[in-house]
Amino acid sequence: MFALIGLVGGTAPPAQAQTDCLACHSDQSMTDSNGNKIGVDGDKFGKSIHGSLKCNDCHADIKDYPHPDKPAKVQCTTCHSDQEAQLKTSVHADSKEHPCTSCHGDPHSVFPKSDVRSTVYPMNVPTTCGKCHSNNGMAQKHGLPSVYPNYVDSIHGKALNKAGLLVAANCQSCHGSHGILSQKDPKSPTFKANIPNTCGTCHAKINMEYMDGAHGRAVAAGKMKAPVCSDCHTAHKILQPTESEFRMQSTPICGSCHNDKLSTYRDTFHSQLGSLGGYVETARCWDCHGAHDVRGKKDPASPIHQANLVTTCGHCHAGANVNFVQYQPHANARDRKLNPALYYVRLFMNVLLASVLTFFLIHTILWLVRSRYDQVKHHGGNGGNHA
Repeated sequence: MFALIGLVGGTAPPAQAQTDCLACHSDQSMTDSNGNKIGVDGDKFGKSIHGSLKCNDCHADIKDYPHPDKPAKVQCTTCHSDQEAQLKTSVHADSKEHPCTSCHGDPHSVFPKSDVRSTVYPMNVPTTCGKCHSNNGMAQKHGLPSVYPNYVDSIHGKALNKAGLLVAANCQSCHGSHGILSQKDPKSPTFKANIPNTCGTCHAKINMEYMDGAHGRAVAAGKMKAPVCSDCHTAHKILQPTESEFRMQSTPICGSCHNDKLSTYRDTFHSQLGSLGGYVETARCWDCHGAHDVRGKKDPASPIHQANLVTTCGHCHAGANVNFVQYQPHANARDRKLNPALYYVRLFMNVLLASVLTFFLIHTILWLVRSRYDQVKHHGGNGGNHA
């Protein structure tokens, strides 16, 4: 009787009401007529964030025993109205596809986000989100990219999963939790103009350098063609900048915007040593121009300003001097007006190369013809003598 009073909202302590309900529901294999699990792990529930509640605080329509076979759906908004309001404006607004339990798990085993057992504990967030945003989840259903595998292999994923660094960025760090907005929404932390500040939450010094550079100033001025963090590092498959894979792909990344400079760079020794020789340490764009605080060559603070070139080149070429830095890393040998001497030298070398190859091609063809002629003549002569 004491337990029943607790069920109908009387003065009995919550534990007494739980005892009454768990008399049946402690069987964890218990399911309803639709096959849904309705068994409860009493120990976990007692230790969970909801452990202090009475059963009918959530199952409000259960007033007596025996209760209906199909109790009304639990309304989390009764207590969590703020989170519900945020969710309604988010990309997860469809409650049928994204109920609270899809992220927080079994409502009888919900733990605070600071508890390692929680599905939204920082180390567990990627796995929780990955249930939908992986190869076989909601991503496939809605034609979205599968981002979870990329994150796991990224510098953030490895820092979190392998090193256990809770400060490493997880999904929630960049996208938020309940009020996740589309990257096309100007209010979203992943909207292009907002990305530097989003990444700057962790990378404060780099963000200050970026915003002081040409790219950051362009974005601040509303020029959205300028690159932000994700344009160079990607959003999810972020590599360690010292990795050979990142170094090898960094030049084409810069070249996607600076195509004219990419074409001239590819003519140089630096590029050919890297692309043909596979030499990872050869100079890439950011070795000379800087990575985040990128400035024009007329800026005195730029590493490619005339006064700074000896120091910049000296990072790789010990003993570099004023004469050494006369080297033109982006000389355009195809522009006769800009570089007439280089243009004609290139033209001469190309004509010379074509002439030599043509000469030896004709020589080889004539040699083959003569060789064949001698073979026919020799065999023809032997045949006549034999007869």
